[in-house]
Amino acid sequence: MNLVDIIFTGANQALEAAKATLTAAIEKKGEDAKVVFPDTAYSLPTIYAATGQKIGTLKELAGAAPIIESLISEERNLDTALKAGLATAVCAEVIEACKYATEEKPYTEPCIGFVPDPIIRSLGVPLVTGDIPGVAVVIGEAPSAEIAAKIIKNYQNKGLLTFLVGKVIDQAIEGNVKMGLELRVVPLGYDVTSVIHVVTVALRAALIFGGVQPGDLGSLLTYTKERVPAFVNALGPLSELVVAAGAGAIALGFPVITDQDVPEIPGALISQKDYDKIGATSLEARGIKIKITEIPIPVGFAAAFEGERIRKGDMFVEFGGGRTPAWEVVRTLDMSEIEDHKIEVIGPDIDTLGPEGGKMPLGILVDVAGKKMQQDFEPVLERRIHYFLNYMEGVMHLGQRDIIWVRIGKNAYQAGLRLHHFGEVLYAKMLDEFGSVVDKVQVTIITDPAKVEEMGKTIAKPRYQARDERLAGLSDESVDVFYSCLMCQSFAPAHVCIVTPERLGLCGAVSWLDAKATKEINPTGPCQPIEKGECLDPVKGIFESCNKAVEELSHGAIKEVTLYSLMENPMTSCGCFECICAIMPEANGVIIVNREYGGMTPLGMTFGELASTTGGGNQTPGFMGHGRQYISSKKFIAAEGGLKRVVWMPKELKDAVRDKINETAKELFGIDNFADMIADETVGTAPDAVVEFLNNVGHPALTMDPLL
Repeated sequence: MNLVDIIFTGANQALEAAKATLTAAIEKKGEDAKVVFPDTAYSLPTIYAATGQKIGTLKELAGAAPIIESLISEERNLDTALKAGLATAVCAEVIEACKYATEEKPYTEPCIGFVPDPIIRSLGVPLVTGDIPGVAVVIGEAPSAEIAAKIIKNYQNKGLLTFLVGKVIDQAIEGNVKMGLELRVVPLGYDVTSVIHVVTVALRAALIFGGVQPGDLGSLLTYTKERVPAFVNALGPLSELVVAAGAGAIALGFPVITDQDVPEIPGALISQKDYDKIGATSLEARGIKIKITEIPIPVGFAAAFEGERIRKGDMFVEFGGGRTPAWEVVRTLDMSEIEDHKIEVIGPDIDTLGPEGGKMPLGILVDVAGKKMQQDFEPVLERRIHYFLNYMEGVMHLGQRDIIWVRIGKNAYQAGLRLHHFGEVLYAKMLDEFGSVVDKVQVTIITDPAKVEEMGKTIAKPRYQARDERLAGLSDESVDVFYSCLMCQSFAPAHVCIVTPERLGLCGAVSWLDAKATKEINPTGPCQPIEKGECLDPVKGIFESCNKAVEELSHGAIKEVTLYSLMENPMTSCGCFECICAIMPEANGVIIVNREYGGMTPLGMTFGELASTTGGGNQTPGFMGHGRQYISSKKFIAAEGGLKRVVWMPKELKDAVRDKINETAKELFGIDNFADMIADETVGTAPDAVVEFLNNVGHPALTMDPLL
């Protein structure tokens, strides 16, 4: 049987299995039973993305059968076989949807099944920055747990997001692979149909970030091929069903690399029997380039370890976290004052704590020098300490400045990790990422209690204070230059962020100083200066130069943008925004909901449902994506009256920004404790309950000019 025949055989098997599963589901639950994957606004994602048809019940799902059958043609060639592969993907979605419709818990640990929308949005920034350089899907079973673990750890150490399907999950567990979303190795499920849950990640990326319209199959396939850097490793014997699923992956633009003998399709279906070469072959086939910085440390180092959490029982030593003094600071010195690559530990190292470990004070002083280095760049470099230390396997770093909390795990300690290795990491990565402005780096790690206290008072805190005073003096009016940020255009082609001192990027990761530093570090990179020039409307924030830049950088998709308005030509949103602001007409105000909040809002929509109307590089008056810290800005929806329009937000978000919004409300409007006047889910999510609360506390939005 040739390859095309195998694909069609597998597709027809998938079709029969889907029909049987659907019939059984209807018999069990009835045709009106709801069909939904958790926490998504795109149900069911594959069918919706391909056809524009939303599926809500088993009856509607049964109505999708002609779609599948239309993809399985009588004519047999490679092109029609790839379409049959897409039919296999739709069949997989039907089967998986029936699981969710009929089973209370279709997936249990370690498998996660469906990947919710908020997780995809949270992956947007690391994907566009290259912290996640690609997506690997490992399906099947390797010859041994050792080989499986080697392949997976290779991808993990390179920072890839790796999804596992089949018996390889058990092999990964046996091979001691650290798994979980936070470690970027994600077991989906044991059934081959669970691979659809990574397919829907790619399809929803097109809808969320790319502005692809549901039903536009051609644009959908173009987007996944050109913008989603994914590939598949199919290990072990290949059934017809697996081959057909692989054809679906190829149709999406994802090459399949297998350890089996197959008729190869150049660049799309490749046989690689040398397990030491599978990783390199896969990266080459998908055009993924990995930048590796060799660092002499005894543990793994990759962005995949960023989300690792060191629990108390696994901890050898901790610093800070309210238990001991701890701080970190980057300081700019003259070239003559720095000895490059000098790493010094002042005080005892962690191996003096004895076999049980304990806690210690910590100071991290990173001195840098360079002809183009500016003091304004110090906080940009300093924030990267958090990431660089977290990239070390077995290390957890939280917080910044003098409220850091660092833990080192027992396994990392037993592997030989010591404090001077922190210095090696910081030295290598500061030069690697900031080499265009930094020429020399020296690192001092302090654990001596008296020195930690003394240097904290004389070096760290004065520097924090000076920066705060400098930042407090920065306003949109006090600078001559704003910055564009196109970092997310690799996913959202029409999106352009305008970053100003009082409006950070909507992802929350790019401040005006970050953009300024990025321009210096990478002169032709994603952040470019926009001379502020003439302001056409200071209330709405309309600048002729910004309009010109946005039109040019969005390739004509966007003609005009207001920086301070929600209702008139608001800034576009890519999809990886931290929060959404949207009007609540009943309260004459706006709600704000953050990505982490999974509940309902007073608008009758979840974050995901709101986000589906807000992202993709679109301008949607009344809806706006933004960063958390923008909420307390004096420029926040200033054209509509600013912060005092906010009537509802989730409690977690409100508590996180409470102090800053109270400060802004007091300064701008003379309102004390404004956060207490904002409703949250403990008050309710029904509009009537929210309005009643607002009346009781005398919320100012109720007496402001009408929003609509």
